[in-house]
Amino acid sequence: MSLPRPAESQLAAAAEALSARNYRDAHALCLSVLQAHGPHPEAFFLLGLLTVDHDNHAKAVEIFDRAIAVDNQDPRLHAHRAKSLLALHRRDAAGAAAARAAELGPRDALTFDTIGVVFTRLGQHSSAINLFEAAVNQDECRPDYHYNLAASRQFAGEFEAAETAYGRVLELDPGHVKALSAIVGLRKQLAGDNRLEALIAAFGTRGGTDEEAQLHLGHAIAKTLEDLGRHDEALAWLGKAKAGVSQRRGYDPENDQALFAAAAASVGEAGMAPEPGWDSERPIFIVGLPRTGTTLVDRILGAHSAIRPVGELSNFALIGKQMAGTAGPFVMDAATLEAAGAVDAATWGKAYEESVASLAGDAPRFTDKMPLNLIWAGHIHRALPEARIICLRRHPIDACLSNYRQLFATSFSYYNYAYTLEDCARYYLNFDRLRAHWAATLPPERYTEIAYEDVVADLDSEARRLIAHCGLDWEPACLDFHTQSGSVATASSVQVRQPLYSSSVGRWKRHAEALAPMRAILEAGGVVDGNGTWLRGV
Repeated sequence: MSLPRPAESQLAAAAEALSARNYRDAHALCLSVLQAHGPHPEAFFLLGLLTVDHDNHAKAVEIFDRAIAVDNQDPRLHAHRAKSLLALHRRDAAGAAAARAAELGPRDALTFDTIGVVFTRLGQHSSAINLFEAAVNQDECRPDYHYNLAASRQFAGEFEAAETAYGRVLELDPGHVKALSAIVGLRKQLAGDNRLEALIAAFGTRGGTDEEAQLHLGHAIAKTLEDLGRHDEALAWLGKAKAGVSQRRGYDPENDQALFAAAAASVGEAGMAPEPGWDSERPIFIVGLPRTGTTLVDRILGAHSAIRPVGELSNFALIGKQMAGTAGPFVMDAATLEAAGAVDAATWGKAYEESVASLAGDAPRFTDKMPLNLIWAGHIHRALPEARIICLRRHPIDACLSNYRQLFATSFSYYNYAYTLEDCARYYLNFDRLRAHWAATLPPERYTEIAYEDVVADLDSEARRLIAHCGLDWEPACLDFHTQSGSVATASSVQVRQPLYSSSVGRWKRHAEALAPMRAILEAGGVVDGNGTWLRGV
């Protein structure tokens, strides 16, 4: 829509003000145009971006909708609407809006990048790569565009291309901490080929004032030292990396105790009361503590011709939260788990399967490998009684150490336990009690457990057992899981593309003395003995 030149100048000034975070002037300029000239998509678009900057995504969607009502051919409007819909956990609507934006043909780098981000968060990584490449081609000097491209290439297993893209990020911004951390994780660091000095220097410059930098740089330093065989130094650096966040967040184990207790209460000792759920055997849920082999099992199953991996999704929990109608920002809390017991089981199960339809396609089975779905296992069985649930187990000390070594997303509060070794141990005990509860109450033909160490020791037998549990005939391709294509958007994106190795089994023994306080908690909880031997129990 054409505007008089003064109004166009006002919108240009509003865009500059918004870029400078001068929100008051940007808001006033946009309102002036709207009051003088009526509905205009560019004014609404800038107001929508301003509202997004204030994390009011519900209002932002309303504003973008008003802009689209005036001009539905502008891909920018649909792209940013998709991003806000995703922030509101409206995944299906976000996917449709992003697809519409891509169909309209973006013309600027930000729009290409925004659509790519939405597709990435929806698990559509192959589609995202092309969009990020287009963003980079449009604007070669923005580090964040290169970073998004690098991450997508890593998820897709294109490690050399990912390293090149991360390298370009660091050329443009040598202090880009996420790129520094990511590039170190792509391959083993060698004595004559590493970034240790630069990482330590960057940590000294930024680690004392920037928690995000402290985390990323400290983890990259620890990973490098671990690769170089300097194990005690690596553990000490993890402590430095996590200290700031640990102190600020002040993790309270009692909050998770209440969560796990509410989860267990969804299935009593006598099992579920009869209730017809959604009759589908397609879903296979892979659950457990993070960093215990969930991605490995997902790749083994995904190598079967009848099984399609759909990623690490929060769909079941999000739908449960919506249907339970509980207040508060948390999708997974004790109140929601309790209220979810009143949700109609079949409606919930049907809504979940419909929510993954675009990812699952017509595959006879599909895997959802969100580890925290362990919390929802009782409700999963109620809503989808024919679904299979596979729970991963791992040696308690190795599992806790692996969680401690992992840099989880700081925006995801459910991993707040991972900032101290002792809290990792306390969380593990809660997990193990819930796991034992599911083993005792859910039908064994629907719920099974598998130990990471058993898969490493006898891949053939354990893979066959998994496929049989899913009600499928055996296929030898499941033993060649590391050769299959497809994106892996988890911390294991590099490891699962390698043949199975055993070096992670018993890793804790490298740090036996330093791990003594954590081991004492696990020993008191009855999951290891005084020598650190795993007491598997039921």
